Amino acid sequence: MHTREEKLAAFGRLLDIMDALREKCPWNAAQTFDSIRRLTEEEVYELSDAIEEGDRQATAKEIGDLLYHMVFYARIGQEEGAFDIADSMNKVCDKMVFRHPHVFGPEAGKETTAQEIADTWELVKAKEKGGNKRVMDGIPKTMPALLKALSLQEKARGCGFDWEKKEDVWAKVQEEVTEVSEAATEGVPDHLEMEFGDLLFAVINAARLYGVDPESALNRSSEKFRRRFTYLEEHTLRKGLSFKDLSLAQMDAIWDQAKAQGL
Repeated sequence: MHTREEKLAAFGRLLDIMDALREKCPWNAAQTFDSIRRLTEEEVYELSDAIEEGDRQATAKEIGDLLYHMVFYARIGQEEGAFDIADSMNKVCDKMVFRHPHVFGPEAGKETTAQEIADTWELVKAKEKGGNKRVMDGIPKTMPALLKALSLQEKARGCGFDWEKKEDVWAKVQEEVTEVSEAATEGVPDHLEMEFGDLLFAVINAARLYGVDPESALNRSSEKFRRRFTYLEEHTLRKGLSFKDLSLAQMDAIWDQAKAQGL
């Protein structure tokens, strides 16, 4: 592992490279906050993939790519006279110090569990904001819906608004299933969409309460579906057939073969 001095030198090198690219590379010079935002989102997902795959070298690379983007934004902010990278780092340092009184404040040294910290996290954040912002204001409107639902639920939990017993959530899930079924018979698309949303929100809540990451769970199921459908497709092609040549029962039989093979 590198020394603190080597880490600081590496960060300085990144800043120097960004300065050179911004001043001498036409493509880099032309970029704006808006133009690189989508690229940043892509980098976040690539980092997520590397972490999920357990590939530490790929994770190191993707962290670097994402860090490059953060320095990029800060450089643009510097050119606009709005802020620079030191402002960004000082802001997050100040925030972390404030939110961890058990480490940096008068409560330092007090024995605290991870669960106790998680349970009061949103209350500490609300105190930090001085009542100027509401708890849910920090959740981006553009966040993917599944992750947004989970974030909303986590923030509510951090304020003490949660199920007393996780088992109680199943009654809510069943209630939403019933309401979806009833809405499906009404023929009112907007109402049906709303009820499906309520059901999905309840299922995500249940996963959270049982310690399951709903994003990861849904991704695993999606990949399983992909593998089994690919098996069905390849099996059909090998016989010189297409999907229209098979009945649903025949496709189900091949699907079951895929399941039997552990796909």
